[in-house]
Amino acid sequence: MTEPAHVSGLQDHLGYWLRYVSNQVSHAFSLKLAARDVTVAEWVMLRELYDQDAMVPSALADRLGMTRGAISKLVDRLAAKALLTGVPGTKDRRYQDLALTSGGRALVPELSGLADRNDAEFFGHLEPADRAAIHRLMVDIVRRSGLRTMPVD
Repeated sequence: MTEPAHVSGLQDHLGYWLRYVSNQVSHAFSLKLAARDVTVAEWVMLRELYDQDAMVPSALADRLGMTRGAISKLVDRLAAKALLTGVPGTKDRRYQDLALTSGGRALVPELSGLADRNDAEFFGHLEPADRAAIHRLMVDIVRRSGLRTMPVD
């Protein structure tokens, strides 16, 4: 008779714990953003555009690892909220670049503060060296795995 194979427990997997923490952190942040009428995906786009004067939608899609269709939907939602606008393209005036409105530009630091507070709520008890180690390890996993899609959900 053969011995049964070892079946690892759910909580034996690092992925389980990463997902558990990630879900809680993301949910808490999405609730904070929702109070400002912004989704996580909208926040990601706003933050990415904050450091740019303007950006073509295709470059933004590539940078965020999103489809052009998903970018288009986000653009429509953010434009309806008067947080984003199209500006004549710098290279080809037939196309529009995306830029934050003054309202969008003013909102990003506020939302960034929410992200900072959310991080502090979940990770503030950790020693700075431990936080830095977790950050370094997560970035290493992303790089080694070739991950490109931004976490927006």
